[in-house]
Amino acid sequence: MTRTGQPSPAATVTVAAGGTFVALVFFTSAIAQIASLSSALDAGPGAQSWILASMSVGLAAGLLVTGALGDLYGRRMMFGIGAVVLAAGGLLGVTDASPAIFVVARVIQGLGAAAVISCGLGLIAQVRPTGPDRVRATAVWGSSVGAGIAIGPILVTLVDRGLGWRWPYLILALLALVLAALTLALTPADPPRGRGSVDVPGAVLIGVSTSLLLSGLVTGRAGWNRALPWTLLLAAVVAMGAFGWVQARKAARGGRPLLDPALFRRPDFVGATVAGLATGTGVIAAMSFAPALVGRGLGGSAVEAALLLGLWSVTSVPVALLARRLPLGGTAQLVLGLSVTAVGLLALTGIHDGSGFGRLVPGLVVAGIGSGVLNAALGRMAVASVPPALAAMGSGANNTARYLGSAIGVTAVSVLVGTEPAGIFTGWTHAMWFTAGVSVLGAVAVLGCLGWARRGAVAGLAQGGGAEQLSPTTGSG
Repeated sequence: MTRTGQPSPAATVTVAAGGTFVALVFFTSAIAQIASLSSALDAGPGAQSWILASMSVGLAAGLLVTGALGDLYGRRMMFGIGAVVLAAGGLLGVTDASPAIFVVARVIQGLGAAAVISCGLGLIAQVRPTGPDRVRATAVWGSSVGAGIAIGPILVTLVDRGLGWRWPYLILALLALVLAALTLALTPADPPRGRGSVDVPGAVLIGVSTSLLLSGLVTGRAGWNRALPWTLLLAAVVAMGAFGWVQARKAARGGRPLLDPALFRRPDFVGATVAGLATGTGVIAAMSFAPALVGRGLGGSAVEAALLLGLWSVTSVPVALLARRLPLGGTAQLVLGLSVTAVGLLALTGIHDGSGFGRLVPGLVVAGIGSGVLNAALGRMAVASVPPALAAMGSGANNTARYLGSAIGVTAVSVLVGTEPAGIFTGWTHAMWFTAGVSVLGAVAVLGCLGWARRGAVAGLAQGGGAEQLSPTTGSG
């Protein structure tokens, strides 16, 4: 507490980062448990795909909407609600040993995690409005992303082996409820908001379009020679087009769209969004498949797979905290992070059946360094590239791009690797070339946005600075 009796900004940052940590542990739990879940739930290959993907459906559908709701009605309120929903989803998943109930529970967990992630970063922007304090706070938030991915699979695997598959979710549900209580005690009350209403058509369409997209990708992994995945993907494109039309029409009429099309005229917002998409399609997709390589290809156990994956994410934690000391603006850090992850992914090519686990270490460490820079910079630019009143929405938009990119990337990697054990190493090398290529293309695109910002700044100076311009180095961050 401060001397005035109000919660301190540091406490708010701690709660927001802790919430993101818990949400990411929830997210990685199914990956760590997939073998025991398949046995306990009697889940076949199709059900396993949905178990792994279902939380992403809730996240992708909910991030933008919950962020916009937080900006409109209160970020603390939405963050607390998200924590309670996260706990409810965790408890539902262990009530009945059936794949259908578990998948529904994972979708609910995704919706709760969406509110925690988007409004947590929005709360940080609220208590750390600008300057070095915000850079430090978003670096802490970025490190919590890596920490959740690093520690989650290890803890979940150990609890699963010692107590059974239900216990990780019971413990996580309890942590989420504690988080909700801490939100009330340690974060500032939501300030009075102006009148406004949520963009219901936009909220419905973004939820429908992202759900259709992920459903099409998941069903396609079982085979692309059927009509169903293509039908779902076509429907997703139509729904996404309708979403864009509704947003443009609402903005033209002076309303408050869920995602203002004017933001896409800002180079810092476009750069951050592209970087989020490239991060998901690149390094996150590659690392999501790494446990399968360790298990299916190198004969490692679930614990060994979790430890190796943890090497990547653990490396990212201190790097995210130290990234604020880099003499680069947020957009330039995105370029650097994507470039370094590409180098790490290329170092993971050429794995074969005689490779030991040590062969993976250099690539995982380098990819972890790049991911740490990205986690810090993405958190920073997600809220810096939008007006302050839309910080939670900015977080939601950026993380939506990241999780949709992850779904697309995992699908591409699974196609490249294939299902034949004999081809896993060749397929893995092809997948690493693909994800590294996506990272490089993302870096080039973000670099283009940096040039766009510089040209805009020069034009603004030539016109006498009559309009708000972006810094050529830092964007609006």
